Order: sequence, then structure tokens, then C-alpha cells
Amino acid sequence: MMDKDKNIHHGGSGTSYKGAEILKFLIPSLIGVILFMFPVSTDDGITIPIAILSTGLKNCLGNILPAILTILVIITLVGTVTVKGLKPKFMLESSFLNSLFNVTPIWATLRVLSAIFIVMVFYGKGPGFIISSNTGGLVFNDLLPILFSVFLFAGLFLPLLLNFGLLEFVGALLSKVMRPIFNLPGRSAVDCIASWLGDGTIGVLLTSKQYEDGFYTKREAAVIGTTFSLVSVTFSLVVINTVNLGHMFIPFYMTVTTASLLAAVILPKLPPLSKKEDVFFDGTKKERDEDIPNGFNYFSYGLNQAVEKAKSQEFMKVIFIDGFKNVLDMWLAVIPIVMAVGTIALVIAEYTPVFKILGLPFLPILMLLQVPEPLAASQTLVAGFADMLLPSVLAATIKSDMTRFIIASVSVSQLIYLSEVGALLLSSKIPVNLKELFIIFIQRTLITLPIISLIAHFIF
Repeated sequence: MMDKDKNIHHGGSGTSYKGAEILKFLIPSLIGVILFMFPVSTDDGITIPIAILSTGLKNCLGNILPAILTILVIITLVGTVTVKGLKPKFMLESSFLNSLFNVTPIWATLRVLSAIFIVMVFYGKGPGFIISSNTGGLVFNDLLPILFSVFLFAGLFLPLLLNFGLLEFVGALLSKVMRPIFNLPGRSAVDCIASWLGDGTIGVLLTSKQYEDGFYTKREAAVIGTTFSLVSVTFSLVVINTVNLGHMFIPFYMTVTTASLLAAVILPKLPPLSKKEDVFFDGTKKERDEDIPNGFNYFSYGLNQAVEKAKSQEFMKVIFIDGFKNVLDMWLAVIPIVMAVGTIALVIAEYTPVFKILGLPFLPILMLLQVPEPLAASQTLVAGFADMLLPSVLAATIKSDMTRFIIASVSVSQLIYLSEVGALLLSSKIPVNLKELFIIFIQRTLITLPIISLIAHFIF
């Protein structure tokens, strides 16, 4: 048996690590991979352990869940009004509370609307177009319970993937493919993996910070932020459950991954991304690419970075303090926005022809791709620009499993949705504007739709 304090020599770098240090990287990372990526067979089909835990919690809470959701949205509103109106010192000086409640006027307005909508739906009193089972009632009763339970376990256990060196290790191994395939520096692999395994917002924040620190050029930051900040495994799970195809999560996520990788190769070659300058944040021009440091190979450098990352982490603090902060951030920041934006968009979809008109140009494409119920499907495609979950919510009435699968896959692959990643991109230093984001959104839709439809024809 290996002595946990025995030094182990790795690679050509001359670096030695204790067995305990390597295990501190390996064990939490492996647990995270099992929870979020390991396929499990159930009576309903193939799923992942985190989904089993989430479904169990949702079923266990049952009738008290609507009250819990209403209280959470009201807490968000009270916190926001308190920070904006009274400006208490302890909240402003707390980085967590300040970032959670001190939001822009637009987001504050949405939180007010969210509280109004959720109270109306909870008590069943208010305008019919708000509390209808096809609008606010649908979001409140069908969507938010899934979000609540998934966010709890995702928030607690995502640090196992993000904080113990897995991203640094895999990122180093992938660096040798990032430049030739995507024309991006190797370190961008960490941003990509953080988004795919963690959350798109994490990828945007990482990218913006590294752009400001001089690691990425304008072009690289714009490409990474709009191409790799993909919806996480967690949100993908919510999407596929929303269209009642949770048992198909594995083929669904593989389809999304394939389409998104191809889009990542094609999109940077098209304007507006291809027009971005290769200059850094301070205006200096790019001269050379970064390399793996001397004395390291890809594996030894990745292991070195992973072990150093894991060494600095306290397991209990990461899970129970940082993890619970993640949960509160998801519950109090995301759920109200989904309630507000989801209800508004569903009202527009249900009572106006806006999405029908915007989706009409996609109708011939859907017919050419032989997608069942093409007219109903076309109405969902542009809705994703407002919120990633909307296409799947709108698709709930579509009978064809194949069509719902395609809509769910496209909505995740579209990436640019204003309720979260799009808004974060606009508020960051990453050099993109609203017009460019909409163009990129349409481009992603046109690229991924045929790929996903082709795969769906093989699956169904």
C-alpha cells in the first residue's frame, strides 16, 4: 500500500508530490465526475446521480414547495429594496450580499415583477393572462420546482468539479488542441470546461477577468465568451426534464456537445467575431502564444496545476460554506428572473403573434429538415434569445418526442440568452454589444439546427 506521505516524482519538471496531495485532487474530482457525469440506469431510462437526488427532493417536499418558492422570491425583493433604499453598511460591505442584492435597475425591476407574478399565481388571484396554467402558472408549477431541487444539489456539489484541480488538469491536457482547432490559447480550455461542467456564467466571469488581466486579446475574449460559455450539465438537465425527456439525458447532452463543438469551429470565422482585433485590453498587439513552461509536458504541467489548486482548498469550507453560497445565489438570483422573464415571454407567446412572426423564416428550414410539427417548432426558436428555458417551456404542448428533443438541444446550443449569459456578457468588459449578440445567436441557431436535426433522425 502506498504511504500517503511518500513523495512521488512526476514528469520532467523535477516536481514531487505527496500521495496525500494527489489524492486531495483525485478523490473530490472523481466524486464530482460521478455525481454529474456518470450515467445511471433507472426505470425511466438513463440519467445521472444528481438528477436522482433532485427528483427525490422535489417529490419529498411536494405541497410545501410552492410556498418555499414564493418566500425565496419575496426574500430577493426585500433584500434588493433594502440595499437600494436603505443602503445598510453591512450589506454593502459584504461582497456576497452586495453582489446578490445590489443589482442594476433593469434586474431590480424584474425582481419586483417576479414577486408580483409569483404572489398572484400562488394565491390564484390576478389577471387571467398572468396566472394561467399556460403562462405564470406553468413557470411556477412546472419549471421552478425543478430549478429549486436541481440548484440545491448542484450548488453544493459543483465545487467538487471546480475547486479541486479537475479543470486545471483537463485544461492542460486539452491545450494542445485549442490553438490548432479553435485558434485560442491553451488556458482557454479551463474557461470552456468551467462552463460545460459548471455554468456558463462561470465561463464568462473567468474570461472577462483573464481579458482584463491581459491573458486574452479582444478577439479571443469575444470568441470564448460567446462560443464556449455554454449551459452547464445542471441547466441542461433542467431543460431536458422540461420537455419530459429526462430519460434521454445522455444522448441529448452528447448531441448538444457535438453541435456546439462544430459551431465553435465555424463561428469565429464569421463576422462579427472574425472582425475583432487581436489586441489586448491595454491596447498592445499580440506577439506570441503562451507555451507550457520549460521542464513540463502537458500531463505533468496539468498535474502540477491541479495539485497546487487542490492544496489550497479546505474540503468542508468548499462544500458547506462556498457550496451553500452557490445555492443561495442560484435560488435568490436565478429563480426570480426565470419567473419574471418566463411569465412575460409566455404571455407574449400565448397572447401575441411576436414569436410566430419571428420564427416564420425558420419554417422552410424545419420543413426541409423533415422536423415533425414544423410550425409549432418554428415559434420556439427565437424565444431562446430572451431566456434559455423558454423554447422548452413553449415546446411542452408539442406531441412529437423528436421535435421536443430538437428544440431542447437547439435551445442549449444557442448559448446567448439575455436572462443570464447574454446580460453578463453585456455587463462585462468582453468587447461585444447587443446587436452583435443577436447576430451570433441567429448564427448559432442556423449552424446547430441542421446538425441536431440530423442526429435526431438517427436517434428516433
